[in-house]
This record gives sequence, C-alpha cells and structure tokens, in this order.
Amino acid sequence: MFSILVVEGEGVITESIQGHLAKEVCQAVTVLNDEDAVQFALREMPSLIILNVMQPAFDVYQVIQQLRDQPKCMHIPIILLSPHSSVVEKVHAYELGVDSYIAKPFSIDELLVHVRCHLRRLQQTTLSPLTQLPGGLQLERAIHYKLYGSEPWSVLYLDLDNFKAFNDTYGFLAGNDMILLVGHICQRVVCVYGNADDFVGHIGGDDFVIVTTPEREKALCRHILTRFKEESVVLYRQEDLQRGAIRGVDREGQPFEFPLVSLSIGVVSDRFHCIHTINDISVLTAEAKRRAKQSSDNLSLISLGR
Repeated sequence: MFSILVVEGEGVITESIQGHLAKEVCQAVTVLNDEDAVQFALREMPSLIILNVMQPAFDVYQVIQQLRDQPKCMHIPIILLSPHSSVVEKVHAYELGVDSYIAKPFSIDELLVHVRCHLRRLQQTTLSPLTQLPGGLQLERAIHYKLYGSEPWSVLYLDLDNFKAFNDTYGFLAGNDMILLVGHICQRVVCVYGNADDFVGHIGGDDFVIVTTPEREKALCRHILTRFKEESVVLYRQEDLQRGAIRGVDREGQPFEFPLVSLSIGVVSDRFHCIHTINDISVLTAEAKRRAKQSSDNLSLISLGR
C-alpha cells in the first residue's frame, strides 16, 4: 500500500485519487502550502507527491528544490500540475527534478496514469523490498550531504547479535519479522527524538544506518535499545524467554544454546566538523559496530576530534 501527498487548495485531486485508486493507495493527504508540504514529506515520507500550482504566492520551484536537496526524501517521485505549458517552464521543472509535468487543463485519467506508473516504479527502486527503507546510493548521498554540509553529524550503525541462530531456529519469516521490527523502531524513535531530516537507511540483512546530529545520538540510541529489548520478546517462544537462550545447533550440527538476539549500535560522531571521506566513515562505523558488539551495553562511540 502507498501514501500520496497532494498539495492543493480544495482537495478535489485528493478525493479523485482516493476514489479511483482505493486498492493501490493507503491514503492521500492534502496540505495547503509549500512549507507544510516540505515538513510533511520529511516527517511522513509519502510514496508520491503531487504539487498543484494554485496561486502566484506558491513557490513551487522552491518546494521542488527543497525536496530534492534532502537525502531523506530525494527519491520520492514528484508530479507537477502547472498552468504553464511552455517548453521553458517544463524544462526548468524537469531540471529541478520533477518526474512528471502535466499542464492544465488535464483529465483525471491522465493524472492517474502518471500516478500508477510512478507507484509501480517505486516497487523496483533501491528501497528495501522488506522494510521499504532506502539504502545503497541514497545512503551514500545522505552521508555525503552531511560530510560536505556546515553542521556536525553523527552516524549510527545498527546490527543484530546472534541473529543467525535465531533465523536458523525460528525460520526466515520470523527473521524477517525481527528485521522489520528494527526498521519500525528506528523510524518511530527518529520521528519522536530525532531531527526532521534525519536519515534512516537499511543497508541489507540486519544492518541499519541512521544519519543524525551529535545532540540527538544519545537519546536515539537509548530509546532504540530500550524499545528493541521490550518489543522483541513477542517474537520468541515462551520457553526460550524463560530460559534466556535459544536452543539450536551450531555449525557442526551439535546441540547448543544461543543467547537471545540483542541489538548493537556503533556511533561515529564529528562534533568539530572535520573533513573526512565516505570511505573513512565506512571504516570507522564498522569499527564502532565491532566495539559495540563487545561492550556490555551494546553501544560504542567514536568521536572525531581536530
């Protein structure tokens, strides 16, 4: 299911989408102005954005630029509905990063074709098919965005401990549920305790990354670790919970008890905004994660100085 953000005044387009795409769309939400559009996109991460140019005061090109400058929502398709049909206007819009430009007047069928096309493409993008979180190139761009910006940054690398034993014993569907739980917890905690533009990415498997700022890192780590410990209990059999361990077999096929799955977070923080490459960050976050797995509180921080 998908969500669509519609920036318009009267809600006509929103109603049409909900009426024609009820089976494909989870919800279509209307906001009235450019500032609310950007904030909603950063907070709720819609699947698709439709910008309906309504009045001269609405700076649609600024909205497009802001959306495309943010790694968190730069992948979201944008459909622009404009009263201008000139080639110059269309070229400018496409250069800024819109995915479809529809000149007014238009038929609702034309708009729906574009909407369906973009929603189909979303299923074939670099978003994780399991968690629907961005990774790969988008993650690299998110880190680049922080590295070459003017503000301090922190990168959190999250990884599950003893996940293979859990996956082997409980099955891959339960393993998927465990991975989904981590993704959902990260998104919920970042929404409450993070910045609006904090990036949550899924590298793959049971590895996740959060790009945030130093003043947010402690609260994010604390709440993520606490919620995982509390919420993951529903994924175990009662006897394993009472035992505090999973009974399975080791690599040689011998019976063995494995600890319950825990979550480790390695943090690399640059409070002084030194110059580093993305390769440096990759190596440092891997080291921070390794230390976190060996620590008693499943947390490790590497703070970069001058």
